[in-house]
Amino acid sequence: MGRLTTHVLNTAEGVPGAGITLELYLESPDEAGAGRQLIKTVVTNDDGRCDSPLLEGEAFQKGTYELHFLAGDYFEARGVSSAAPRFLDRVVLRFGLADPDQHYHVPLLVSPYSYSTYRGS
Repeated sequence: MGRLTTHVLNTAEGVPGAGITLELYLESPDEAGAGRQLIKTVVTNDDGRCDSPLLEGEAFQKGTYELHFLAGDYFEARGVSSAAPRFLDRVVLRFGLADPDQHYHVPLLVSPYSYSTYRGS
């Protein structure tokens, strides 16, 4: 049975991204061919991870998804100030889940001025 997980690393400080709010959306085209549905909002734990998979079981469906990480709020709460508007505020990762029997792990490595991701294990 497949599942979707994530974790966040604060690469500026070399620590887990604890307390980062993230939102998971499913792209669900309407008649005009656009739209998305908010599935879940969670906050990362002290290890920068979610306490349970974002998707698993019947909730895990083939499709295109977006993870929104509220990185700007996280860094501001840590005392990292930046000019308005923030260089990085909401980091959006758009990805596809093709096989409902696979484990998809989508981590975020983030600093106030850069980010990267990959398909992890």
